[in-house]
Amino acid sequence: MNRLWSRRTFLASATAAVAAPVLRTRAATGAPLRLRCSIETPPAHTRNGIVRSYLHDIEKATDGRIKVELFESGQLFPDLQVGKALLQGQIEMAMPGTFALTNIVPDADFVQLPALYGRTIETVHNVVDGRAGRLLASQIEQRLKSHVIGPWLDLGFFNWYSTSKPLNGFDDLKSLKIRNNGGAGQAWRTQFMGAIPNTTPLPGVPLALSQGTFDGLITSFETIASGQFWESGVRHALEDHQFVGEYVPLISLSFWEKLPSDLHEFFTEFWASKIEAYRDDMAAAQARAREVVRSRGVTIAVPSPKELADKRRAMMAQQDQVAKLSNISPAMVAAIAADLTAD
Repeated sequence: MNRLWSRRTFLASATAAVAAPVLRTRAATGAPLRLRCSIETPPAHTRNGIVRSYLHDIEKATDGRIKVELFESGQLFPDLQVGKALLQGQIEMAMPGTFALTNIVPDADFVQLPALYGRTIETVHNVVDGRAGRLLASQIEQRLKSHVIGPWLDLGFFNWYSTSKPLNGFDDLKSLKIRNNGGAGQAWRTQFMGAIPNTTPLPGVPLALSQGTFDGLITSFETIASGQFWESGVRHALEDHQFVGEYVPLISLSFWEKLPSDLHEFFTEFWASKIEAYRDDMAAAQARAREVVRSRGVTIAVPSPKELADKRRAMMAQQDQVAKLSNISPAMVAAIAADLTAD
């Protein structure tokens, strides 16, 4: 299948780029180019470690001609605002979840379509690295004036979590107020389950949970563990793998265009040479986080494969409605269908 980025091609060329002792910019002055990167997750989150390592390698490889600054825990911007910040030149790099881009690029919500509910990670990669991912990358460049560095970083599967009410099955979600990351797709799924959607930026979630602003949330085990959300009252989980959270590595075009072509290649090829390991690291972190969450007394209920398939079929009857509600284009729906058929 044709992929958004050919891993084989990039891995072959990346070896030479990584081995190069120093890559120098061709800036007119000796002043380093400032690269400010904003992410909202706390320092213990695996995404932070990956971004921190990538930026460190970039700075080292360019002999300090690029000066990186990483702003964590949403101290500069929550992910819901980084799209606007990139457009306005307030940051040069971000790695937001697709769910944080939907206010500017509606098609970014495509991972929420019923067709992708409860799928395997391999199937999801066929979509995000395939036609659907290519289409979204072109839209991001046009609307956010930002360059997609390469393949997306998996956050991992998202599930349901609650505070006081046990989640033994889908019916237990009814009437609960559930926080999500943003986008119409998560809100629709919440309502489909009979719950009430709420959108709150991640930095404000612990306090809101402890104060009872909402009864639970949609997120991943890694986010629950890194934020120690059991201290804010999380006690139960329903692990339905409703979608895979994906982080999109972005650099503003205004910064990108200041770089010479050799650095374009280095940014892209170095990321591509690492993405398989990065994805493995994220998957391992989710597995570890699941065990940490369980050890903290959070009960985990897992629907059967038949229950998941039945729920997906029920949701598929409303997929056109979800796409319209989320302003997902017919072209994107068709691209996903083609990727799934080719899987």
